[in-house]
Amino acid sequence: MMLEADFKYIIDTFFALFSMVLIIFMVPGFAMLEAGLVRTKNVTSVLTINVMIYAVASIAFLLVGYSIAFGVWENANMSIWAAFLFQMAFVGKTINIMSGGVSERVRIIPLAIFAVIMGGFIYPSVVNISWGADILAETFLDIKMYDLAGSTVIHSTGGWALLAAIIIMGARKGRYVDGRVRVIPASNIPLVTLGAFLLWIGWFGFNGGSVGSISSVENANAVAKTIMNTNTAGLAGAIIAGAVMYFRYKLFDITMILNGALGGLVAITAGPDLYNMYLPILIGAVGGALVVLAVPLFDKLQLDDPVGALSVHLVNGIWGTLAVGIFVESVSFFDQLKGVVIIAFYVFSISFVVLFIINKFVKFRAQDDDQQQGMDVSECGVEAYPEFRRSI
Repeated sequence: MMLEADFKYIIDTFFALFSMVLIIFMVPGFAMLEAGLVRTKNVTSVLTINVMIYAVASIAFLLVGYSIAFGVWENANMSIWAAFLFQMAFVGKTINIMSGGVSERVRIIPLAIFAVIMGGFIYPSVVNISWGADILAETFLDIKMYDLAGSTVIHSTGGWALLAAIIIMGARKGRYVDGRVRVIPASNIPLVTLGAFLLWIGWFGFNGGSVGSISSVENANAVAKTIMNTNTAGLAGAIIAGAVMYFRYKLFDITMILNGALGGLVAITAGPDLYNMYLPILIGAVGGALVVLAVPLFDKLQLDDPVGALSVHLVNGIWGTLAVGIFVESVSFFDQLKGVVIIAFYVFSISFVVLFIINKFVKFRAQDDDQQQGMDVSECGVEAYPEFRRSI
């Protein structure tokens, strides 16, 4: 006869593995989203980068990162291998956020080197001081921030690293001409839509799995509530982004609507288990509006971000984390703000230093001629659409 404890162990192990699979769906999600938003001459490069990120960051987390993040390889509630795989699924997302924002001019080798450092040290150390073993406990820098699935720990971490990379690399050739923004249209809207919805589906494992257990009635309800609130925020983000775009331009921009949905999903990620069924509408709506407002702001600052990753992940990672302190009485707004500031300073500064050093030896930015002919030719030797005339 199976003991109740054994049954719970098995169910929670399966739940972690199932959630991990959903999160891994975000790998092709990022790949398709980015491939659709860049020009056809850069699609193979974008896809290659997404595959390499998943591979090298995950191996770095296996060999070094998990131990830095959590200290020991043990888990009493489920198989340690399931617990590891669930945490491993998160790692590449921080660099996926970064890779999309530097696409169409980034070279693969230096980015892969940074992915190893991010997956093996930078991201695990952020996890350590927030979710994990906590080397800064009992100090002023001890982070008591509530962040269920990583509005700050994952999304803002990737956003701050991206900001450092954009500052070091600069904009794509021809993006800003005489102080004006030159529009570079997306190459494949169906791929963008597919990628966004793969990310949306993956988010159910991302947030739902972060509850940690589903083997009791209470936990099952918490998981279902978390997934429902996650979905609601995405819906609200899409609606508001579409409404704001139509109000401003009398047009429905599907790329902005989808990014609005993703902004809402990022914003809800910090506390979907804590909200009632109505607050996610507000949090997601603000997230969608922030995306629409932030995209032109970053362009004014000439921070070239082809996929809007800064607007979606950095801005809404901050908003979502602070929103928990605003709307949940049991959570201190000061603790949320303190966590945002500490992680922002740490990730941006260390990422900038690491990127700067790597860039001294292996340049991140492709030369103008390589950008002109396309990164597919110069970096991969395989064009995604060889029968098409490449766009300039």
